[in-house]
Amino acid sequence: MIYPSGRAVWAAATGAVPAFLIALALPSVWYLGLLWICVLLAFLAVDAAASRGRASLDAVLTAPPQVGIGGRFTLHIAAGVRAKLRRLQARVGHDQRLQPVAGTGGALPVNGGTLDLEFEAMRRGIASFDGLWLRWQGPFGLVWNQVVLPVDRKVAVLPNVNSARDEAITLLQRSALADGHAQKRAGQGREFEALKDYQPGMGRRMIDWKRSARHGKLLAREFRIEENNNIVLAIDSGRLMCEPVDGVPKVDRAVTAALLSAFIALKGGDLVSLFSFDARPRVASGAVRGSPSFTMIQKRAAEIDYSTEETNFTLALTTLAARLDRRSLVIVFTDFVDPISAELMLRTVGRLTERHLVLFMLMRDVELETLADVAPAEPEDVARSVTAGDLLRQRQVVIGRLRLLGAHVIEADHQRLGPALVERYIQLKEENLL
Repeated sequence: MIYPSGRAVWAAATGAVPAFLIALALPSVWYLGLLWICVLLAFLAVDAAASRGRASLDAVLTAPPQVGIGGRFTLHIAAGVRAKLRRLQARVGHDQRLQPVAGTGGALPVNGGTLDLEFEAMRRGIASFDGLWLRWQGPFGLVWNQVVLPVDRKVAVLPNVNSARDEAITLLQRSALADGHAQKRAGQGREFEALKDYQPGMGRRMIDWKRSARHGKLLAREFRIEENNNIVLAIDSGRLMCEPVDGVPKVDRAVTAALLSAFIALKGGDLVSLFSFDARPRVASGAVRGSPSFTMIQKRAAEIDYSTEETNFTLALTTLAARLDRRSLVIVFTDFVDPISAELMLRTVGRLTERHLVLFMLMRDVELETLADVAPAEPEDVARSVTAGDLLRQRQVVIGRLRLLGAHVIEADHQRLGPALVERYIQLKEENLL
């Protein structure tokens, strides 16, 4: 694309006014104005022809592969120029997950330097830079040449789990301090750990009678809670989960809680996989083990996008069940409104609980609870309060039916979703339910 610069517009204006006045005063020399216009057009054509350098342009964008929500990072734009250009400028296009701190463009050095642009990550997901606009002037400065270079640079915007992770580690350490052994409980679990002296209060079933007779004292078997359990984090990213709670979408809070539990499970030696769905399955990671694999889980969690489609529980949970070849703990982060919308989910959950341990993570609907408890001042407030109370009762009906099907249900405050899940996860391991 070629368009005139401000200098060309100024030259045309300053030349056209005198030519117009001369034509009015001396009609016989009207050709002087036409001559001026022709000269200006000739200069524009020469300037445009001399400044063509699209084939000699090459640009590279450099950015960190991932950043936390609210974090800032610098995008480096470097242009490789094989021809002499004048006043090279660049501007980059980005999606709504990123917000520029001080603009999206500026002057780009042509002698090997870079243009540094600072951005702030605003929303979770895969943020992308989808275009790079470059423009430069010709030798006379009369025209701008502009090209759009396609780029495909992505930055994974991850939720910040540092504060919640510290709290979860505290909970994990607190549960381990009861016996003084991390992840070891005498009389619980099925993996034999060691023999220890029998202490008053231990169950008699823990006594190893043969070895006690051989050593002449009572010895108890100490077992270790099993590791290598399969944990599946299934996140609903449908329409209801994209509604905000206290300014943050529910799916973002679910992802944060899921990453927190994944961090704890990986440290405990369990296998962790991630699964997300709305109208159909979206993200499905393989099962990984070990703390270093947490980075991969974070990157896959950033791929969970916001959706406006209704959730298809039948397709999602059936697909998930087909992927599982062993008994697993399936943690489902979801939301529902009434028994009618949750009917298909209940049918599928009944089949899933026959083989697997299913745990539903729900966020308390603070808005409905507030509407149901507020003192009415007008007739409209009474109707609003009754409707909110009825929706809450229907929600409890669905929760009750889930528990009758054998599923575990946690309904926690949105600010305590992660720690509440970690506490239940530790409890399930201690009770040998996995």
